[in-house]
Amino acid sequence: MKIGFVGLGKMGFNMVQRLLNDGHQVVAWDPSKDTVREIEKLGAIAADSLKELTEKLPAEKVVWLMVPAGKPVDQNLHALLELLENDDIIIDGGNSYWKETQQRAEKAAKKGIHFIDCGTSGGVWGLQNGYSLMYGGDKEAAEYLEPIFKSLAPEKGYVYCGISGTGHMVKMVHNGIEYGMMQAYAEGFEILEKAPYDIDIAKVADAWQYGSVVRSWLLELAVNALNDDPQLEQLEPYVQDSGEGRWTVQTAIDFDVPAHVITASLFARFQSRQKDSFAMKMLAALRNQFGGHAVKTKNDEQSK
Repeated sequence: MKIGFVGLGKMGFNMVQRLLNDGHQVVAWDPSKDTVREIEKLGAIAADSLKELTEKLPAEKVVWLMVPAGKPVDQNLHALLELLENDDIIIDGGNSYWKETQQRAEKAAKKGIHFIDCGTSGGVWGLQNGYSLMYGGDKEAAEYLEPIFKSLAPEKGYVYCGISGTGHMVKMVHNGIEYGMMQAYAEGFEILEKAPYDIDIAKVADAWQYGSVVRSWLLELAVNALNDDPQLEQLEPYVQDSGEGRWTVQTAIDFDVPAHVITASLFARFQSRQKDSFAMKMLAALRNQFGGHAVKTKNDEQSK
């Protein structure tokens, strides 16, 4: 197939490569002209604007957006709705909020254009291993896109989830589960790291990859990280979140689902960013007030 591709970041660039490697033609555009020229060298057709991109596509145009959630999606959607025609297809492959996706699909439908939401997982390893794809929208349009999904995903790695918004909802929950799994690994490894024994955590984690019920790709990545830096001394204990964990927690609240682990893992990330937590100070003060428990003061630290 011939497809337009907007957004050549870490994932988008590799996704275009994977499509090219499987024989598709890709017309690529990105605000970075250098990045566009780089992907052109690998076989893509360069475009200097969204207008030029759409002009280089055949009838039944397909444009894949791989841009950050929120305003960038809306800006590109607004522009494309002026350039595309009835029965053309726009795919949002980023991490958009599913409720916003439903609104965008309705907006596109008013112009006779299909809007497919495709949750995309695989990170920087996707070029090599393929991407897990979860997509929603008009089923007939989704079936038309199957050659693209088949090229991007590993065997059995793509799934039609339902009406508009379901693809992004499934990806949102996928990321929420990921938060919980990562937190469990992190806490378990910290217990082993604090133990009064000389445990080679990297070897333990590697052994868990064979037959253990906790084996996973995340565990494999943990082994890679520990082999590179056994004590993780080069890292700061600061963990960002992409937003999908927050949406998962909010959706759980909306649906009256008690998502204890995912919520706790999200809050743990917030706590990692606090250099001087007032809440922790308050906890120490309260323990001191009711029980006379010892506290550490800044004067104590300075005197050491």
